[in-house]
Amino acid sequence: MNTSSIAATIRAASLVALIAASSGGCYLLQSAQGQLALMSKREPIDRVIGQASTPPALRARLEAVSSIRDFASRDLGLPDNGSYRSYADVGRRYVVWNVVAAPEFSVDAKEWCYPIVGCVAYRGYFVEGRARRFAAGLRAKGLDVMVGGVAAYSTLGHFNDPVLNTMMGWNDVELAAIIFHELTHQLLYVPNDSSFNEALATTVEEEGVRRWLRAQGRDADLAIHLVQQDHYAKVVALLTATRAELRAVYASGIAPESMREKKRAAFAALRSSYALLRSGWGGHAPFESWFDEDLNNAHLASVATYFTCVPGFERELSAAGGDLTAFYARVRALAKLDQEKRDAAVCGSS
Repeated sequence: MNTSSIAATIRAASLVALIAASSGGCYLLQSAQGQLALMSKREPIDRVIGQASTPPALRARLEAVSSIRDFASRDLGLPDNGSYRSYADVGRRYVVWNVVAAPEFSVDAKEWCYPIVGCVAYRGYFVEGRARRFAAGLRAKGLDVMVGGVAAYSTLGHFNDPVLNTMMGWNDVELAAIIFHELTHQLLYVPNDSSFNEALATTVEEEGVRRWLRAQGRDADLAIHLVQQDHYAKVVALLTATRAELRAVYASGIAPESMREKKRAAFAALRSSYALLRSGWGGHAPFESWFDEDLNNAHLASVATYFTCVPGFERELSAAGGDLTAFYARVRALAKLDQEKRDAAVCGSS
C-alpha cells in the first residue's frame, strides 16, 4: 500500500450526511453541502482529455487513469460503474481533512457512528478550519488527535466518484493503487468493521498493482515498487510494535505519571528506530510527514485500521489459488460471519 492511500480515505461521513441530513446537526449539513459541491464539479474524463485548454500534464494523467480504470474492472473484477470516469477540480490541495482521535491511554481510535455505513474511526470535514476546530475540542478533552489532509474520495459506490485534481500530483502507480483500493470498498463494505474493510482493500490494492505492472511489462517499475513496499512494511512494523508495547503499558494499571513517562519513552524509541531506517534508505522513508509532527496514539490507531488483518486476507487469496473471483467469494462468506468469527478468521496470527 502506498503512503498516499493510508491518508487518502474518506468514505462514510459525507455520503451519510447527504442521505440523512434530515436527522439534523451542523456536521451533517456541512458534509451534505461539501458533497453536493464536489459532485457539481464533475466532468467526463473523455471530455476533459479532448479539450484544447487541458494542460498536457493533466491530459496524460487522465489518460493513465482511464487505462487503470479499465484494467480494474476487466482484470481485477472490480465494479464496472461510473466511478473514476469523471474529473473534478475542487480548487484546493485536499478534498477533505480527516480527524482521528484516541484516549491518552489507549491505542484504539475513537469511533463516530452514522446511518447505513455504521461506525468509522475518523471524522471528515470539507473545510480545514472546521476540522482543526473540532480537533482542538477533542484535545481539550485530553484525547490524542491527528488531522490529515485527504487527497482521494469515495462514497462506496453510492455516487459516481470523480478523480480529483488533488490526486494529479501522484505517479501512475500511486493512482492505480488508490483506484484499486477505493473500488474494492464498492465491491464489499461491512458496516462497523473498519479493520476488515481497509485490510481487504489494501490486499486487493497491492495484488492489483503487481498484476497491472506485470501486464504492461514494466518489470523495472515493479522491482522499484516492491522495494518501496518493503520499506513501507518495515515502518509499519515499527509502528505496530510500538502500538503493542503501549497497549501493554496502558493495561498495566501503573500510576498515570509513570504511564506517561513510558509513553514518552516508547515514542522516543520509535523516532530513533525510524531515523535509523531512514538513514539507510538515503534520507527518505514512508510516513515522513507523521514524524515531522508530534506522534501520538491516534497515529498508531490509524495504522492498525489498515494493516492488522492484511495477513489474513493474503492467506485467503493464497487459499483461492490467486483467483480473484474465488477470493471475492471467500471474502463475501467471511463478511456474513459475526464479528468474533470474522476477526478470528482474518485478523488472527494464523
